[in-house]
Amino acid sequence: MESVYLAVAFGAIVAGFVQGLSGFAFGMVAISCWAWFLEPQLAAVLAVCGAWTGQMIAAFTRRRTSYWQILLPFLVGGLVGVPLGTYLLPFLDAAVFKAFLGTLMVIWCPIMLMSSRLGHVRVRSRLANGVAGLIGGVMGGLGGMTGVIPTLWTTMTGLPKDEQRAVIQNFNLATLSITLLAYIASGAILPSMLPSIGLVMLAVLIPVLAGARLYVGISQSTFRAIVLSLLTLSGIAMLVSSVPQLLAR
Repeated sequence: MESVYLAVAFGAIVAGFVQGLSGFAFGMVAISCWAWFLEPQLAAVLAVCGAWTGQMIAAFTRRRTSYWQILLPFLVGGLVGVPLGTYLLPFLDAAVFKAFLGTLMVIWCPIMLMSSRLGHVRVRSRLANGVAGLIGGVMGGLGGMTGVIPTLWTTMTGLPKDEQRAVIQNFNLATLSITLLAYIASGAILPSMLPSIGLVMLAVLIPVLAGARLYVGISQSTFRAIVLSLLTLSGIAMLVSSVPQLLAR
């Protein structure tokens, strides 16, 4: 049991630092650590709680513009997607969950790495933003990964850096808050999870602040390349461990 708590704390510390530095990616970093030790339902709950805590810290310690005209379609889609993801959560299979997450990371992370070399998608419609928000909401309900698709979409469309960061952070805070409420209402958060939840919330406090402070003095593009490379390798490892289990069924 102590080793599990250490794994939970380690994942929260690393993910909190990454979130503080980049403004997103808590769920992906944390679950890439926890998927080896925790059940998918518990990992999802902890990811949502940790990501929400990090975003709340950022909201109270750093002033940011909302860019409501851009943000609103993302929020509408996200608020529709969260209940759907929450509904699907109890039906998750551990091997399928790891295969899904691994595939997502192997596809998404290299695309993000190459995005600076790719031409921008010349589509900035509210409908497209709403769809990206919808998918982000579903993934938030499944495991707190609300920012994955919206971040990819805003990067592909060439949204300016400051606008992108503000939109994604505000989107994450709103959808994670709804996801957390949905988890509570649906009974997804069990009493046995409370010690781990408390540990995660405490573990992210200092790393989030440290990451945010370091962000001022480091190249975001360089750090993002390092993080996405590590996440790609983690995704490959998950596929290696889960695919043989699925093929054996």
